[in-house]
Amino acid sequence: MTTLSIEQSTIIELPDITNKLNLEGLFAKESPIEIDIGCGKGRFLLSRAASYPDTNFIGIDRMNGRLGKLDRKIIRANLENVRLIKLEAAYVISELMPPNAISTYYIFFPDPWPKRKHHRRRLMSTDFLDALHRTLISGGTVNFSTDHLDYFDAGYKLLCNDKRFEEIETFQRTESEKTDFELIFTNQNLPIGNCSFKKSK
Repeated sequence: MTTLSIEQSTIIELPDITNKLNLEGLFAKESPIEIDIGCGKGRFLLSRAASYPDTNFIGIDRMNGRLGKLDRKIIRANLENVRLIKLEAAYVISELMPPNAISTYYIFFPDPWPKRKHHRRRLMSTDFLDALHRTLISGGTVNFSTDHLDYFDAGYKLLCNDKRFEEIETFQRTESEKTDFELIFTNQNLPIGNCSFKKSK
């Protein structure tokens, strides 16, 4: 894996997607790592990274065009504490992330797959919780938000029933950190489910 120059790109090259990522050397300095799953256009990621320069951030998204635009925004903002991965988030977390390495996961407005026959495709699952737990540091946190209340109830129940996680005060996004989806939903006065948990065992 090549160490990146931010002048060139913030997208991590993955010549071999069967080995765990070596997170050392990705960033200019060693700091806690937070991951934005499904970072989209990057409104949250850009704002959060600019506000917390002593934290390293990884954004994951599978949409090539969207990630390319975000890459250019990060370079223009000179945010050396951000890197991007173009791949399915579930695979990245379960197969590529090393254990006990991530301090925080942000899971904001993932695809709800609303039809019951598609629920198995949802990101929040027992297998995915296993991956989150394995890769989080002790006391690391998971923040989950969605406007799809059926999906929120299912994800919240999964976390509540997993004794390896403990509910904590819900993470609050600042106005500049609200995602594009969140702005759409709040402008329509639609309810949003939010919860936060920490790795307790």
